[in-house]
Amino acid sequence: MTKLFKIFITLAGLSLVAMPAQAYEKGDWLLRVGAGSVNPKSSNSSIVSVDSGATLVFNGTYFFTPNIAFEVLAAAPFSHDIHDPTGSVKLAETKHLPPTFSIQYHFNTEGAFHPYVGAGLNYTIFFDEETTDALPDTTLDLDASFGLAAQVGADIDLTDTMFLNFDVRWADIDTEASIPEADLNFDVEIDPMVYSITLGWKF
Repeated sequence: MTKLFKIFITLAGLSLVAMPAQAYEKGDWLLRVGAGSVNPKSSNSSIVSVDSGATLVFNGTYFFTPNIAFEVLAAAPFSHDIHDPTGSVKLAETKHLPPTFSIQYHFNTEGAFHPYVGAGLNYTIFFDEETTDALPDTTLDLDASFGLAAQVGADIDLTDTMFLNFDVRWADIDTEASIPEADLNFDVEIDPMVYSITLGWKF
């Protein structure tokens, strides 16, 4: 993500010089569509490790005031491989959907660079869990997760109505995993960082 961060800083600097201010107003709607990557923390449990996954993400934002907004984040299903703790043996795979609801504060800035912070709630649904030949004749069940979420990001104006967005989130995602055939139950702490780059439109 170091290269991405350098690009973000460069674009932000150019936007401060090149574009007039395009402040948000009460009643504005924003729609963003782009790519997102879910990156679980390195230590998930003593039994499994969860790989990263990427997919299409999209969100909508409504402004109650020029500074306060409400955002709903959605995405196409993310896919993740599940390995043993060393990461050398694939044990299973799963998909998930992570709808997230956040209240945001957008800072007043000059130019075309519009940073914000947000906090809210995440609800993650796991489905299509499948085990590999490393766990023959077994099934894997993952419970849904409900937890806090936080974000920091920025919109960079390209035109009066179109902008580029960079966003970094953290979500509290914990699931209870079970393998009924082995009478095995264990907790998996995913707690990922979520990075996204999207193109947005203001209405």
